[in-house]
Amino acid sequence: MRILIELPTWLGDTVMVTPAIENLVDYYNEVEITLIGSFASIEVLKNHPKVLKTKVFSKKYTSIYKITRELGKFDYFFSFRGSFRSKVLKLFVLSNNKYQYKRNKYQSSHQVEKYNHFINECLNTDFLPGNLNIDSNLKSYINKFPVVGFNPGASYGEAKRWYPEEFAVLGAKLSSQYNIVIFGGPGEEEIARDIEKLLVEKGVSNFENLAGKTSISELVNIISSLDLFITGDSGPMHLAASFRVPTVSIFGPTRDRETSQWMNDKSVIVKKKLDCQPCMKRVCPLKHHKCMNQIKAVDVLNAIDSLN
Repeated sequence: MRILIELPTWLGDTVMVTPAIENLVDYYNEVEITLIGSFASIEVLKNHPKVLKTKVFSKKYTSIYKITRELGKFDYFFSFRGSFRSKVLKLFVLSNNKYQYKRNKYQSSHQVEKYNHFINECLNTDFLPGNLNIDSNLKSYINKFPVVGFNPGASYGEAKRWYPEEFAVLGAKLSSQYNIVIFGGPGEEEIARDIEKLLVEKGVSNFENLAGKTSISELVNIISSLDLFITGDSGPMHLAASFRVPTVSIFGPTRDRETSQWMNDKSVIVKKKLDCQPCMKRVCPLKHHKCMNQIKAVDVLNAIDSLN
C-alpha cells in the first residue's frame, strides 16, 4: 500500500498530526509512506519507520505537476493542509483516492483531535488519537546537571512571545538548580541575545545560547533530554510534549484548548484571563499586550512548583 501524505507547514502542527498518521499506519498495516511538506515538517518525521521517501514541497505552482509525476502513483493521498496550493497538488497527484483536510470543518477541539477527526472521516473509523510520536535517530544527551530550556520565540508572531526581562529574572532564580539552554529558530536570535545579555548582567554564567545554531534534528535531540522546559505556544513546545518533558507553557493571544501540549501529564499552562484573549492576532491589536506583559517570573515559578 503506497500512501502520499502532505504534512502541515509548521513544526508544531506536524508534531500534532502524528497520532492521526499512526492511526493510518495501524489501519493499513503494510504501508509505504512518502511525505511531502516544508523543510521543517519533513525533518521532524523523516525517521518514521514507515517513511520510504520524502520531498520538500516547492512554493512555485509551476513545479507541482513535475513533482507529482516524479513521485508516481499512490493508492491513497492525504493532505493535512487546506490551502489553495494544496488543492492544486491534490488535483495533480496520481491516485484514485484523494482526501484533503478542511480547516474550518472541525471546531472547538484540540488540533490533534481535528486532524484525527479528518482521518476517521476518510477511513470511516472511530480511532481515538493516541500519543504524539517523534522518531529520532539521535541519542539523547546525558546531562551531569539538570537542564532547563528557555524557548522565547514563536513563529506565528511577536504577540505570542514572553518578555526577555522576565526570562532573565526566571533564569536568575533557577540557575542554582539548573543549567540553562536558550533556544530559537531563524529570526529569533535577537530575543535570545537579549535574554543572554540580561542573564550576564544578573551574574548568571551557566547558560548556553543555541538560538539559530541547531538543526531540526539537533533541536529534537536536545529538547528530548531536558529536565524542564519554559516556552510559549510554539513548535518546540509540542516537541517537548512528545517526549513528556516537564513543561510550563505561557499562553497569550492563542487558544490553549486547541494548541496546548497533548497528553503530557507534566504540563502546566500559565495565562491571564482577559476579555481580549484569545485574539489570535500576530501583533496585539490593542497595543498593550497585557496577556503577556502581566505574566511575571513569579507566576512561572509557581507553575514549576506545581509540577513537583
